[in-house]
Amino acid sequence: MSEEFKVEIINPDKSFISKDNVTEIVVPGYEGDIGILKDHISIISFLKPGIITILEKNEEEKYYIEDGIMEFKDNSLSILTSSIHNIKNMKKNNIENSLKNAEKILNNENLGDQEKFLINQKIDVLKSLNIN
Repeated sequence: MSEEFKVEIINPDKSFISKDNVTEIVVPGYEGDIGILKDHISIISFLKPGIITILEKNEEEKYYIEDGIMEFKDNSLSILTSSIHNIKNMKKNNIENSLKNAEKILNNENLGDQEKFLINQKIDVLKSLNIN
């Protein structure tokens, strides 16, 4: 019996990923990381800045997202996001620039609590990326 399910990640530019052989995926939900396996209950959740980990047999891929919404239903996961980057392709100077911009935005006194939460999440994730 197959333990695989379908994943599709879409950003405004294109269908970023479409795979039929995913065995597990971990996404950064607001309430914490959400692990999805085949036959998971149906779920819809907003995503915060973080890392999406996709597992296929013996392979693992990691992607950085800044936001999004996911829906898992009938062994098919759909993720819509405005920004997604393969961590393998991210450059250190781009991460540092994003980090500086996020820290600059965080200093704005007019930010609401939710905006501060999301920017702090973004900063924490960007700092955790160890890219040469």
